[in-house]
This record gives sequence, structure tokens and C-alpha cells, in this order.
Amino acid sequence: MRSFKEWTLAELDRTFSLTFTDDNPVLKSWLAGQAGISPFEQEALHSFRSLLAAHVYDWNETELAYNFIGPVMALVRFSTKEFNFFAERPLSGTVDGIEMGGRPDGIIASGFREPQQPYFCLQEYKKEKDPEGDPAGQVLAAMLVAQEINQHRLPVYGCYVKGEVWHFMTLQQRAYSISEGYLATRQADLQDIFRILKVLKAIISSFAGVLSDFKHCEK
Repeated sequence: MRSFKEWTLAELDRTFSLTFTDDNPVLKSWLAGQAGISPFEQEALHSFRSLLAAHVYDWNETELAYNFIGPVMALVRFSTKEFNFFAERPLSGTVDGIEMGGRPDGIIASGFREPQQPYFCLQEYKKEKDPEGDPAGQVLAAMLVAQEINQHRLPVYGCYVKGEVWHFMTLQQRAYSISEGYLATRQADLQDIFRILKVLKAIISSFAGVLSDFKHCEK
């Protein structure tokens, strides 16, 4: 089995005949989606941003996750009865005859106590200085497995975080897109990151209904 951490974008492109597109309507719709931010959320984001700005160049991956990424995800409240945010849970599958697997730093998947069908994959990328590996390739490898688990019925969403910079990704069939970076130490960018995550929650809520209909029809 090939670990997600072993893959690069270049190798994924060659192995699975993937196409990169910078004008994908799924990604554009996601990034442009609207979601309100309450005064409480604004205040919390300001506090998170100040902490990140002070420590981002010194935190390791675990510290970045505990002190910033986790609180931001918790503020969105992805935990519901239909889907949840899970950390470092095993994810594996076979894509074009190649077994792939690993433990993504985070996934949003259906299920209450354990993940079932993954919709979103997150890769936290160590700290800002001296990174190793290809974070975009790692998260895209996990997204390809998620796509197989979902039988290509829906787009798969993803994100990788490199220090203070967030990039959002989508995968549909064999075409993927990557957003420009959002700088979380800028208040305006952090509000955009939070808005995009809230839009993602709404998208996943709609997915849960669609997949429920699929299961009903299959019966």
C-alpha cells in the first residue's frame, strides 16, 4: 500500500491521468459562497489570528493544530448527528488498482462515532519553516480515495495548511483545482477562510441528503 505521504502532485498526475484546471466552477462556487459571521465569531477569530501571528514561525505541526486549526474548525461546528470532523482516522482504498492509505490530519465524513463516507480532507503541513514533502499531493491522494469510496457521485473537497497559508482544493472525476493562498494572519483573509468553511458545512449537509436518497433508491 502506498502511503498518502509518499505522493506528489506530479506523480499523481502521471499515475492517474489527472488534469489541473484553474477555472473550475465547483471551486469557484465554493469560494464565492456566502455565510454570515456573528459578533462572537468575529471576536474569536480576532483572538485566534493574534495568537497565530505571534507563534506561527515557531509552532510545530501539533501546536499549529491544537492552537489554531482545531479552534477554527470547532468554531464552525462541523459535529452533527449526520457528519463530523475526525482527526487522524485511517482512510484507505484502491484507485486504478493501486492501494493507497494513511491517516489524514483531518476529514469531514458521515458518521457520528466513526467516519463512514468522507467528503473533505485536510492536511496540516507541519510548521512554516523547513517543510518536507508535498502537502497538495498528500491531500489530493486522500481525496482520490474518498472519491472512490463515494463512487464518484459527488465532488470531493480538500484543504492543506502550510503555516499561516490555507489552500482549498476540489476534485471532480479526474480534474482537480487549487485555490490561491489565504493568509490566516490577515484578519480579512481569516474571515474568508472561516466563511469558506461555513459554506463547506452547508454543502456537506446537502451531500448527506443526496447520499441518503442514493441509498434509498438502491434498496
